[in-house]
Amino acid sequence: FYYFIRLCLEKILLQCILQSRTLSGADAINALRPFYFAVHPDFFGQHPKEREVNENSLKRLNGYLENLQKPGFRSFKPTQLTFYVREREPNSSSVQESFSASGFRAVSFTLHTRDLLSTVLDILNSCSLSTEHIQRLNVNSQPHKEAKNTLNRPIKWDKTYYSFTGFKDPEEELEQAQRVETTLISWLDDNEASAVKKLKKSLPLRKELERLKFELSHQLQLSDIRWQRSWGIAHRCSQLHSLGRLVQQRPEVLKNVKGRTVVFTDRSGMSAAGHIMLGTMDVHHHWTKIFERLPNYYKLQKRLLFLEDRISQLLGGIQVIYIEELQPLLTLEEYYKTLDSFYNKLRDSRLPFHPRSLRGLQMILESDRYAPSLHEFGHFTIPTACDPATLQWFIFAKAQEARENLKRKEEMMITEKELIDTSTEKFSLDRLYKEPSVSSAQMIDCCKRLLEESLPYLQGMHLCISHFYSVLQDGDLCIPWNWK
Repeated sequence: FYYFIRLCLEKILLQCILQSRTLSGADAINALRPFYFAVHPDFFGQHPKEREVNENSLKRLNGYLENLQKPGFRSFKPTQLTFYVREREPNSSSVQESFSASGFRAVSFTLHTRDLLSTVLDILNSCSLSTEHIQRLNVNSQPHKEAKNTLNRPIKWDKTYYSFTGFKDPEEELEQAQRVETTLISWLDDNEASAVKKLKKSLPLRKELERLKFELSHQLQLSDIRWQRSWGIAHRCSQLHSLGRLVQQRPEVLKNVKGRTVVFTDRSGMSAAGHIMLGTMDVHHHWTKIFERLPNYYKLQKRLLFLEDRISQLLGGIQVIYIEELQPLLTLEEYYKTLDSFYNKLRDSRLPFHPRSLRGLQMILESDRYAPSLHEFGHFTIPTACDPATLQWFIFAKAQEARENLKRKEEMMITEKELIDTSTEKFSLDRLYKEPSVSSAQMIDCCKRLLEESLPYLQGMHLCISHFYSVLQDGDLCIPWNWK
């Protein structure tokens, strides 16, 4: 009973805050700290899919919060967001959060509030986070503004007034509009013009990007130039201009990059896949050091390949692989330590695998798991801390299923490519692609349903298959793979 009374009092107090106070932008950021701590992409380094979903959702949330603070802004549309929220153990009281077995949970909610405080409360409540700290914030009371608004606010009639007069209840209409699920056709109707405008504006920059990428790749004889994140076209051009200036100033330090792939990312070094990483926040001095260290990186890479081969021999010929799309972006040094630790454990355990009995199978190593698993694409995901006896039993038990999954993967990749090509041609798309967090099965399902539709809106557009609706800054259309 007392707990119930307390909950009622808390609700009444929050309603009073909503009615009598407003929240500044700085207050909103402070109030959302528990939320940012629970969803920040930096804490999802071992989970690239979930990290990307949170990155994209945070961008859209920040845009929503910015619009709320614009004076006179009134055009609001319900915004659906999905976040992976880090979980805490119920009894954990330490500052460093303790993770459960899964480590995170998916939360989806729709924002349709028109003030910062309501939005902050909706976000925290949707993620099951405490709102008690909001009562302690230094919220700006505005009695004079409230008094003024009370004179001009619209009359709120009783529900019986609308049933008697036959007039439409604006609150009921708003609730009904919010309940209506966004459809692909309706969303394209509302956003096609904005996307076309942004796309046309970005076309000169897109051509400049292709020119810079081609010239640098040819000049340095690179295999490829990539970006870890979905930065805008202008941002990518500036990064290539920076690399071009370094080529002009210090051409001698780039003599060892032939045949390599350059990846613009968050930090500089060499990746586990053997790609040259250039941190976008680093200056030329840091990039120069990386290029100068390349001979040493190549030596370490040879030792790494030797370790992979030794592990393969101890595990019956199973191939150790590193999949960029599914694994965290590790440096060469970090990955080497992981392999070395795992190899020493295997060598000491002397598991009785028959030589070459597991040839044709694949495995990846992960340091944040505790139980081995089999991926739908056929590769084993093996924790570095896995008990050798458990590892042996699991691989033997799942070997046949793994071979079947690998065969299914090849068939699925062919089907996916055919459907992408067919969809691109039917809708006259300039480009059709997906985010790494969208699986091949999801992409196939999406394309099959798209091909059943007539969508003239898409002609000449860049279409990205994602988990949400959005128009990117350069005009790319993002639609969820499970669109309605």
